[in-house]
Amino acid sequence: MSNTAPSISAIHATSSAPRSDSSSSSHTTPASLTITRPDDWHLHFRDGDMLAMTVPATARVFRRAIVMPNLVPPVTTVALAEQYRHHIMAVLPEESNFEPLMALYLTQGTSPADVREAAQNPNIIGYKLYPAGATTNSSSGVRTIDAMGPVLETMQEFGVPLLIHGEVTEPEIDIFDRERVFIERYLAPITQKFPRLKVVLEHITTKDAADFVREAHDLVAATITPQHILMNRNDLLVGGVHVHNYCLPVLKRRTHQEALQQAAISGNPKFFLGTDSAPHVQAAKETACGCAGCFSAFTAIELYAEAFGQLNALDKLEGFASHFGADFYGRPRNTETITLVQKPWHAPKTVTHGGETWVPYWAGRALQWQVA
Repeated sequence: MSNTAPSISAIHATSSAPRSDSSSSSHTTPASLTITRPDDWHLHFRDGDMLAMTVPATARVFRRAIVMPNLVPPVTTVALAEQYRHHIMAVLPEESNFEPLMALYLTQGTSPADVREAAQNPNIIGYKLYPAGATTNSSSGVRTIDAMGPVLETMQEFGVPLLIHGEVTEPEIDIFDRERVFIERYLAPITQKFPRLKVVLEHITTKDAADFVREAHDLVAATITPQHILMNRNDLLVGGVHVHNYCLPVLKRRTHQEALQQAAISGNPKFFLGTDSAPHVQAAKETACGCAGCFSAFTAIELYAEAFGQLNALDKLEGFASHFGADFYGRPRNTETITLVQKPWHAPKTVTHGGETWVPYWAGRALQWQVA
């Protein structure tokens, strides 16, 4: 496994005015912002040589991250998770205190005994439910959610959280409706039947999801990505298909984007940061396949600061990024801090590593904040 540092191609701007909501432009933007070191409660590292690029990119800012298990083959057992975690730790800089938290891949064959074993391991954060066929490497996911009752009951009993990619996969359901239908068919019944089960609806994309989480009981929460508060489906489809903005669940219309923005800046502890950073090499993204995923790790906190700055809500960033996720998962808040400075620059146009090239999310576009 290579430890060669990735090469980043970026052009730094000399000046660029921050965008803001003109209705609340009376606020003065601070020159710097110090917050508790944040955590990323949902992301993808992949495996193999790519780890030497993806892991340091996240560890530069985040203290902890929940690592998704949709590898090939998937991370379905505690033993596989520990092996994967060892690979991650092997590429960290010696001075790093970054902590990967491992999610296990829920399958139709997961048993209550598997859950009990996972509950005893402090490195395991929970189980990830992928409906089979919903997203990248999800073919081994759950095919019949209604049959998972004994496993969910055991998760509730032992305090093991359920992390959900909330989309149905039936071909007759419009792709823009799949999150809403999943909530109606499956998520609402799960939260009612298992009221002591911690549930995180990952990377929410709709007003329906934000409203559901807000109104559900206190053990239901959601992560929100930078792309879903910075963009809507116009950014994916107008003027051609912009493949590097393509992710699943797919970007929705502006009214849903605005609902997610308001959830993120609300100060409601049910909503917290999860980038869903998902690297795919440029050659794989720019094909008829158009792999789903936005690779945001190299500019993650800066992207959230961009969004919160546009909404004149930078005072809400710390809770969303640094406090609410830790509180929900019962982990101590971090004691270190990071400082963001208002210094316009441009996000990397490309990232290269091991002879491959990636085009990160927001490639080449202006950002107003960067980590000091």
